[in-house]
Amino acid sequence: MNPESLFKRIQTLRARVGIIGLGYVGLPLALEMARTGFPTLGLDIDERKTRLLKKGVSYIKHIASEGIRQVLKKGFSATTDFSQIRRLDCVIICVPTPLGAHKEPDLTFVEKTAGVIGRYLKPGHLVVLESTTYPGTTREILIPQLKKSGLECGRDFFVAYSPEREDPGVQGHSARQIPKVVGGIDKISGDLAEALYRHIVPRTIRVSSCEVAEATKMLENSFRGVNIALVNELKVLFDKMGINVWEVIEASSSKPFGFMPFHPGPGLGGHCIPIDPYYLTWKAKQYGMQTKFIELAGEINTSMPHYVVSKVQEALNQKGRALRGAKVLILGMAYKKDVDDIRESPSITLAELFIERGARVSYHDPHIPRIPSMRQHSLRLKSVKWGPEVLSGADCILVATAHSFYDPEFIGRHSQLIFDSRGLMNKSRWKDKVVLV
Repeated sequence: MNPESLFKRIQTLRARVGIIGLGYVGLPLALEMARTGFPTLGLDIDERKTRLLKKGVSYIKHIASEGIRQVLKKGFSATTDFSQIRRLDCVIICVPTPLGAHKEPDLTFVEKTAGVIGRYLKPGHLVVLESTTYPGTTREILIPQLKKSGLECGRDFFVAYSPEREDPGVQGHSARQIPKVVGGIDKISGDLAEALYRHIVPRTIRVSSCEVAEATKMLENSFRGVNIALVNELKVLFDKMGINVWEVIEASSSKPFGFMPFHPGPGLGGHCIPIDPYYLTWKAKQYGMQTKFIELAGEINTSMPHYVVSKVQEALNQKGRALRGAKVLILGMAYKKDVDDIRESPSITLAELFIERGARVSYHDPHIPRIPSMRQHSLRLKSVKWGPEVLSGADCILVATAHSFYDPEFIGRHSQLIFDSRGLMNKSRWKDKVVLV
């Protein structure tokens, strides 16, 4: 298929679209493509996911099963059979890009996925990478794998990069509501990718290359990481000065220019902000540079769980209690408010640090009934039943994630001692029980 034919198929919603990786990024994107009218196929190596999707059942908390059932009626399907790539016109890659043991980029999923696509690549295919990564990945990693097919990039197949911008669980930030940055490996690739995304987003922002699009995501997440580190450091300083950091942030937010509020916490979580800046610092070393701001921000944010635990231990000591043997109840295991995602969650690290120090740890999270097995963690805990008894039975409560479920009044009334790392209790009338950490 020549690019003109593919462009027409995209324009008329006849292009067959495949999304590889049906997680927090890929599944919402697949649903939007299907709702728009594109014949859409989801591909994943996890047979459980594809089986649930075929039944119209969601495995992600903030994605309703009803939405999946609606797109099934429109022809959406999911499979673990990657040979189906032959039937597609456009393939979008949404696989994880984690860090290795020494905080180096691990592009194994991207490389393996590109290799599989290359096996089934056909003339006329458009391949778009959405996985967050350092500038140069599309050109240096993805395309060489695809060229093993014997086809020529820019002539036989087309490649673009468009960074994902998912914000799970936040109203008004669905895939359909967020502008999309698009950069092609060449002009025709960029034209085709832009035409595809234009159907599902309010606005496309065309940039000159894949590298610019990749760097856009690096800047977005480094910006957040650095600014969160700033308020985390100020939280520690203001605490020593007897100043409430949450009150400071609220007052500063009244300025209509030159200020954007960021909020401190017990550490960073999610797949993006704790990970992505390290991709950039790794790449910078190839150019003889050290990204000092980013690396310092990473150190500060990584240290926050240790700071929180030390504050809890210090406050317990002042009340004549020891952390060893104390019943510590952590509220919120998800990495952010109102989601069921625990990737890189500081709550996991907090629980492990408390256990190392001899505390008796339990947790409650309305979105996470049990902690699943993870590569780098081995917690085997289930969420406790919510009620006055579980709060009053704990020696101390740690608010680690401020889910909407948590009522400050209820928590204050039934708890003995509350450590608040999210500002949930900041305006409650139970301040005599609250320690900001």
